[in-house]
Amino acid sequence: MFRPGAQRLRGLQLRSFPLRGSPGRPRSVCAREGEENAPLSAETRWKDRAETVIIGGGCVGVSLAYHLAKAGMKDVVLLEKSELTAGSTWHAAGLTTYFHPGINLKKIHYDSIKLYEKLEEETGQVVGFHQPGSIRIATTPVRVDEFKYQMTRTGWHATEQYIIGPEKIQEMFPLLNMNKILAGLYNPGDGHIDPYSLTMALAAGARKYGALLKYPAPVTSLKPRSDGTWDVETPQGSMRANRIVNAAGFWAREVGQMIGLEHPLIPVQHQYVVTSTIPEVKALKRELPVLRDLEGSYYLRQERDGLLFGPYESQEKMKLQDSWVTSGVPPGFGKELFESDLDRIMEHVEAAMEMVPVLKKADIINIVNGPITYSPDILPMVGPHQGVRNYWVAIGFGYGIIHAGGVGKYLSDWILHGEPPFDLIELDPNRYGKWTTTQYTEAKARESYGFNNIVGYPKEERFAGRPTQRISGLYKTLKSKCSMGFHAGWEQPHWFYKPDQDPGYRPSFRRTNWFEPVGSEYKQVMQKVGVIDLSPFGKFTVKGQDSVRLLDHLFANVIPQVGCTNISHMLTPKGRVYAELTVSHQSPGEFLLITGSGSELHDLRWIEEEAVTGGYNVEIKNMTDVLGVLGVAGPHARKVLQKLTSEDLSDGAFKFLQTKAFKVANIPVTAIRISYTGELGWELYHRREDSAALYDIIMNAGQEEGIDNFGTYAMNALRLEKAFRAWGSEMNCDTNPLEAGLEYFVKLNKPADFIGKQALKQIKAKGLKRRLVCLTLATDDVDPEGNESIWYDGKVVGNTTSGSYSYSIQKSLAFAYVPVELSKVGQQVEVELLGKNYPATVIQEPLVLTEPTRNRLQKKGGKDKI
Repeated sequence: MFRPGAQRLRGLQLRSFPLRGSPGRPRSVCAREGEENAPLSAETRWKDRAETVIIGGGCVGVSLAYHLAKAGMKDVVLLEKSELTAGSTWHAAGLTTYFHPGINLKKIHYDSIKLYEKLEEETGQVVGFHQPGSIRIATTPVRVDEFKYQMTRTGWHATEQYIIGPEKIQEMFPLLNMNKILAGLYNPGDGHIDPYSLTMALAAGARKYGALLKYPAPVTSLKPRSDGTWDVETPQGSMRANRIVNAAGFWAREVGQMIGLEHPLIPVQHQYVVTSTIPEVKALKRELPVLRDLEGSYYLRQERDGLLFGPYESQEKMKLQDSWVTSGVPPGFGKELFESDLDRIMEHVEAAMEMVPVLKKADIINIVNGPITYSPDILPMVGPHQGVRNYWVAIGFGYGIIHAGGVGKYLSDWILHGEPPFDLIELDPNRYGKWTTTQYTEAKARESYGFNNIVGYPKEERFAGRPTQRISGLYKTLKSKCSMGFHAGWEQPHWFYKPDQDPGYRPSFRRTNWFEPVGSEYKQVMQKVGVIDLSPFGKFTVKGQDSVRLLDHLFANVIPQVGCTNISHMLTPKGRVYAELTVSHQSPGEFLLITGSGSELHDLRWIEEEAVTGGYNVEIKNMTDVLGVLGVAGPHARKVLQKLTSEDLSDGAFKFLQTKAFKVANIPVTAIRISYTGELGWELYHRREDSAALYDIIMNAGQEEGIDNFGTYAMNALRLEKAFRAWGSEMNCDTNPLEAGLEYFVKLNKPADFIGKQALKQIKAKGLKRRLVCLTLATDDVDPEGNESIWYDGKVVGNTTSGSYSYSIQKSLAFAYVPVELSKVGQQVEVELLGKNYPATVIQEPLVLTEPTRNRLQKKGGKDKI
């Protein structure tokens, strides 16, 4: 066990730092390099007008001020309630890593580290940046699979990452007990930085480029004005801002409440332990890499001649500071810590001592227990907020040090250029909504903290806080028959199981218990008729005298005629795909817009912003929680539905992409003849309270036709075979519609000057560098998911975007971006899956023709033409 020094700290009381040094001089908790940097004095100037006001002087807020000012924005003002780094920044452990299990956040981490490497030279401020690399340790076979899974997702990024064996691990970290170690995931360039010195260097840079950093200047009131500007009140006076950015850390909830928003954030107590000098560490000739023992759930790094390690305890043992949610952050709290609780983390301490035995004889000189802010899913909230004009957020950072540099650049680029510089949908603050209650936030924050180091499987589900109030009318009917997935607060069936099948959640990197049931659902839709709950779709109505003009400006496609539907895309000014929606013209000037569940408020914010800034006279309503949706698809779909309505559903009377309002067994529906399966089908929009009755009626009517349920996994397999693109995978803010193969939906010759039109013309004139292709590949027990590396001639040349098993040809199927010269049908490439490269072939798409196409060809020339 730890020597007596540990026991002396068990009674550590809540106290204010700095440690060591003169009163009022802020320090890093660990007193790393940069201690000699005296804090830059607060400004005495005041401005009555600002282009951007940033609220919060932690490393994230200061980074944004730095980036905006450096990019040339005048009148950037940062307001901090007490002093820079107060809150969570000052006591952070300061870890920096290129690694992230997601795709997009790797770019944020990369930008942060590249900035930190140059910041000292640029500003003259020491930042105490160490880059000894980092190693994630695998002690189980499934962890090795996870490392292989992450390697293929990194190959097409700039980040260096390698799987290394036990010998190399021991060479790099000679203090390890190697008994259980199977492999390591190594990132050169990882390390740690002094958070206080980093923030002061960013502050120096921000001032150098003209930003005003004002503190102490607590914001006491935020008042929106009719022209979209804000009046910002502080004890020093008021200031008018063209936009405000909430970067207030664990005070972000209070800032949001000033304007009627309840940001789903909660402070979490996180502890780390610092030892005194350890002779074996002091004797080393080079700094140890940062270690992450994933099964032990802790990080460990060298701190001078000792060690620092921080655990993530289980959700049962971790501690939320929930009183701050109900009663607010205590007045004056800024550079204080909570009482330490070594007992709470003791199992992780023991795991660390087993892995790094020199810890057993180490003295503890400090236990830091401070607040960090968690969102429900552990990811920060970054970007403009729906429903409030010119209000931006950069909040909920559980890992603010590694995110600060990249997020500052990302937000600065977005603010200055009017669109996000790359896809980062997972950080969209609008992924949450009214369904995100305090109880949900608490439950998910507990889960997210406790799951910090669990295995990251594809198709992962997490169950805390579920279900929310967002359940469709079918939830009670279906919940005992299927495996539900979580979509923007909704529960939606992923796959259905029969009484003799394993119903459990069995995550895996390989095919698992849902593989055969999904195959049965696929056949159900292809051969008979299936029903799917599509209620999580985002649904908006747009009407008014300028509705046509607004939508013609927003969408690259033409406006459908009354009674018709089309697929339309909203593009960014640079010609990238911001969103894909189904647009139905229900009656003259009245439209129903449908988007994916994860895009609901993301898309609505864009539409509302354009309507307001363009002065369009329209009424926009979010009908997502009002309307339920049932999809009915398969060759017998018409036969089943025709039994229930007097409306003529024949092919001649109700054509593909038409929309009509009628009754199905006395239940009013708006029906669109469309199906993401590519088979004959309708989407039936109805009052949410009618969902159960409508479902029962349809299921009873379809008994003779063998009707049954299907879920989103089967739908994904069906849409891939039809070569249907998915927003967020094949198209997003990283792609243009031409390379994504969406030319059919983009009308460059329509009169309206839609957003992105001019940029798209330039893209077309210059020619494409890459194209989306469809690949088939023969694997063993693993299928592509998306974001895997594509290899050709020994080099990574592209990436998959989504994938599945094709139950029709019994091979794997994937979409992928490859260079234009490798995009021809018949081209051979390789797809990396779990450490193995599988041969793949570019095929003519679609693999399976859609029902409307089959029907049309059959009318023209018989079955032999199909």
